[in-house]
Amino acid sequence: MEPQADIALIGLAVMGQNLILNMDDHGFTVVAYNRSTEKVDQFLANEAKGTKVLGAHSIAEMVSKLKSPRRVMMLVKAGKPVDDFIEQLIPHLEPGDIIIDGGNSLFDDTNRRQKYVESKGLLYIGTGVSGGEEGARNGPSIMPGGSPAAWPHVKEIFQAVSAKVEDGTPCCEWVGEMGAGHYVKMVHNGIEYGDMQLICEAYNIMKTGLGMSADEMHEVFAEWNEGDLDSYLIEISRDILAKKDDDGTPLVDKILDTAGQKGTGKWTVINSQDLGIPITLMAEAVYARCVSALKDERVLASAKLHGPSPALADIAADPEKKIAFIVDIRNALYASKIVSYAQGYMLMRAAAKDYGWNLNYGGIALMWRGGCIIRSRFLGKIKDAFDTNPALTNLLLDDYFTGEIGKAQAGWRNIVATAAMKGIPVPAFSTALAFFDQYRSAVLPANLLQAQRDYFGAHTYERIDQPRGKFSHTNWTGKGGTTASSTYNV
Repeated sequence: MEPQADIALIGLAVMGQNLILNMDDHGFTVVAYNRSTEKVDQFLANEAKGTKVLGAHSIAEMVSKLKSPRRVMMLVKAGKPVDDFIEQLIPHLEPGDIIIDGGNSLFDDTNRRQKYVESKGLLYIGTGVSGGEEGARNGPSIMPGGSPAAWPHVKEIFQAVSAKVEDGTPCCEWVGEMGAGHYVKMVHNGIEYGDMQLICEAYNIMKTGLGMSADEMHEVFAEWNEGDLDSYLIEISRDILAKKDDDGTPLVDKILDTAGQKGTGKWTVINSQDLGIPITLMAEAVYARCVSALKDERVLASAKLHGPSPALADIAADPEKKIAFIVDIRNALYASKIVSYAQGYMLMRAAAKDYGWNLNYGGIALMWRGGCIIRSRFLGKIKDAFDTNPALTNLLLDDYFTGEIGKAQAGWRNIVATAAMKGIPVPAFSTALAFFDQYRSAVLPANLLQAQRDYFGAHTYERIDQPRGKFSHTNWTGKGGTTASSTYNV
């Protein structure tokens, strides 16, 4: 029988199933395969019933149904399962065929896999796919990278099934070679960690400080979602706060306060340390989840470690003060969000330089504008900033964002200060403000730090009255001699 399928997809968890149905909706014939082949039969008999989706019970059967060049996409757990499937696929494929990893793989693994697959005469794509189950079904954000020669063969499919912005532009474009696609998805997830933590801190101040009910906070989030904070995460937070349990009480109040994580935020923070880029807000968001996991310890500590009462009774009792304070919370959230994205783009710029990628920063904002978890109105402003100045070194220096930070700054400082005085933890709000103040400081106390390093380790220092790059050493004790350590940065 003549091959008739456009693409195969391995992995029939909910994401895989929904992406297959999305492809079918757009006129592409898909072969579905899963390691547990009974899942293929169940999928064809239920969710895919009445579609053109084909099933396969072996890798060989799946490949036999594909048109050339064969396109095989994996949506499986990151790590060893990806490598295992690559090894199973290679014997059945021919030169020019394409293997696609659509999972949350570490970009270094994608670099390695592309080199290996290309050594076998095949092409490789590592692509970020964001949007969860809903996005996979109705239009995700897709961030492909890898073998450039593969892109023309998958472009039509990927752009057809991806989310679209208002003018119909797809939230999918080629990112770059090697692991660039998975890298951009990793940074997306790091920013997602930050956005979620910022929203949780705003929620906690309203709940713990102002004593607001879930219904009251639902109204606040609904209002925020109509303005500059309009985004998917604000929208779902609004909906979560309105959801009632079977007994009529807010469901969110019944959920244990321990957060999980799958590792992409951690990867982002580790990579930022390798590149020397201070993504402080994302790091705090990762560590905030780690602290939340210490539930039993926190319960014990709450009985032994004491601080001020978090109640903001005087503000909560005065309607005008309460409204003004909620505006300040909104400003703290918005300003911190700007810092988070500025740090994310700093990281991508450093990665592009270090790894030799030519990243389109405005295009990345456009890819994130729809379909993905961090989709928001805000991203349109980021695209505008890079369209205006593609060489922009930091979003904080764009006129629009400089102005927005200026308008939000007083409220932001009020919230961080008040939270500190009342013992309400706001690690992400606080670190964002600290970074902002560091970044805008022409002089920092690192001169003392460098003197300390030279004192105990002869690490040398630069002088303000000498050209940059000229290093000096002082014999601080009169006993250390004149020998200095070589200069280097880790």
